[in-house]
Amino acid sequence: MDTSGTRRPGARALATAGALLLTCLLGPASASAVAGEPPAPPRRPAASAAASVTGSANVVPVQATGPVGQRFNLVFLGDGYTAAETGKFRADVDRHLNVLWSIEPFASYRSYVNVWAVETPSAESGVDCDPSLDAPRRDTVLDMGFWGGCNAGSVQRLLTVDSGAATALADLVEGTSAANRQIVALANSDTYGGAGGTYATASGGNALSSLITPHEIGHSLGRLQDEYDYYARGVPGGAYVGGEPASVHHTLLTERQMRERRAKWWRWLGEPSESGGTIGRYEGGLYSTTGVWRPSRHSLMKTLGYAFDQVEREVMVGAISGKVNLVQGHTPNTGPIGADRTVWVETLHPVGGELDVVWRLDGRPLRTADGARTLDLRRLGLGRGTHTLTATVSDPTPFVRDPAVRGSAALTRTVSWTVDTAVRTEHTPVAAAFTGHTATAAPVGADAVVYADTTHPSDRAYAVRWALDGRPLVRPGNDRDLDLGSLRLRPGTHVLTARIPGSDAVLRWTVDAVPAAGAHELSEPLRTVRRHGRPVEYVYDGPFTMRLTARDDRAGAVVSQFRVDGDGWYTYYGWPTDADAPFRFSPQGTVIDDLVYGKLGTPRAVPWDDATPDYGTHTVEHRTIDAAGNVSGATRFLVTLLPPAAGR
Repeated sequence: MDTSGTRRPGARALATAGALLLTCLLGPASASAVAGEPPAPPRRPAASAAASVTGSANVVPVQATGPVGQRFNLVFLGDGYTAAETGKFRADVDRHLNVLWSIEPFASYRSYVNVWAVETPSAESGVDCDPSLDAPRRDTVLDMGFWGGCNAGSVQRLLTVDSGAATALADLVEGTSAANRQIVALANSDTYGGAGGTYATASGGNALSSLITPHEIGHSLGRLQDEYDYYARGVPGGAYVGGEPASVHHTLLTERQMRERRAKWWRWLGEPSESGGTIGRYEGGLYSTTGVWRPSRHSLMKTLGYAFDQVEREVMVGAISGKVNLVQGHTPNTGPIGADRTVWVETLHPVGGELDVVWRLDGRPLRTADGARTLDLRRLGLGRGTHTLTATVSDPTPFVRDPAVRGSAALTRTVSWTVDTAVRTEHTPVAAAFTGHTATAAPVGADAVVYADTTHPSDRAYAVRWALDGRPLVRPGNDRDLDLGSLRLRPGTHVLTARIPGSDAVLRWTVDAVPAAGAHELSEPLRTVRRHGRPVEYVYDGPFTMRLTARDDRAGAVVSQFRVDGDGWYTYYGWPTDADAPFRFSPQGTVIDDLVYGKLGTPRAVPWDDATPDYGTHTVEHRTIDAAGNVSGATRFLVTLLPPAAGR
């Protein structure tokens, strides 16, 4: 839900209530505009109040990928977790992260993110108004509460947080600020809920809670809007009223108009959607049932469990990358440099692909240096005088097609130097050493990009030599990154090393090239059909259940996903009311809290979606994503759903 999840000390959910009031008074178009803007700066607590909030806090680094000031920082806060429940808070954080890293573009750009957990024990367990308005108010650090902070005019799932307390706790992570961090406050609750804004909130223990987090970060970081066709659960949203939405993934235009005007998602039209179906024009969104259209049948901004579609993913790539600088360091350029030296740039290293580096001298590309992070000016034979040298670092990700996004500072950076042949460089010895690298403590996946950066002397370039299982790997151009996916590794465990020739500097990684094994367990069918050359077929004449399990020989949680008839992959979470229960398929789906789950065949998200049963044979597939990022091949089986009379 796209509403600021903050409330100020002593005044419960004033900002949230204001946003809700605007929604009611102005309609969906105005509500989305309000939600698309950052909330007003929170009022900080007095120094004594801040001290009482932070006094018992403990900052725990969960994932460190680089200096705080050069990374996007994800700061998890916990509320309603007592000192005895610290382990539960850590487990909730881990579960949220494992699901987050299984979703693009977080999977490809997790190396841009530091993760911190601020542990602050609450006096009481639980949060306010959970699950109802007459539930007890709890004595907790962040004063989190459902119903927009116990507001009878709000909705149950709107989970708010004391913005001042949240800011004070997040500020304990030194070097972070609103400009380079995202706060996620987890409530110790099994009730579904969350909110977006400067402070994303989610319930820590709900079966769907780990999927709330990426949805809410879509709001608060990407400024994505809800694609729900309702505002109040169980009540259709009615017709959209207003002009063309500012939202990049909502429109009033037809597909033809989008192509003719080169507007909205015209570049993606007609392609298979990452979240299922084909990217086109689907009615409903911005809390309206009719009169406004979205790109995909379903996506993470409409139905928790699916991925971001390409339109949303492109936005999120820009948003994540916009929080960092592709250039992490470079040869100083505050004055002219000599032509008797090397020049270097140090870049970020996405897990999902290498960045491009293009060098130009006086505007002309230096083709022989393509991709290299260090350039030896002595080899260029420069004429006397001054020259302009540039290095342009860009992200060639296929996730972005909009030239405006690709050319923005988020995905393209240029460094310039003035080279003066009259300047003489005073070379200072610099020992060969690795200065940054992919973490070696945990295995890396078979498709990951692994990196190793070195020190930068001015009179030479230290090379990085890679080897896999003792066999050297040739890396022309960029020797700082190694794309393991390009090697097509055989299944098994491998040893990857990086060395600096002529030194003792060496790094070693374990490469896990074996995905986790997934298995399914179905309820008893009417009969089982086995035919040569076809998947096993299970026949039912009514509802049935499916439990997915995963087994991995490495530490770390495994995410299981499934899909039906080639639709979008859907994250398995058990059942909405019980994470330990199996998923339940039925001819028309099951209504829970005015949402619909488990309709076999064409999905049904809300009670007014088409409930016609899809009798016949369906293909069900499932797969795993392990902690190293390995994605397993799909296991498939067939399910035939018979009309009740046919099963007798």
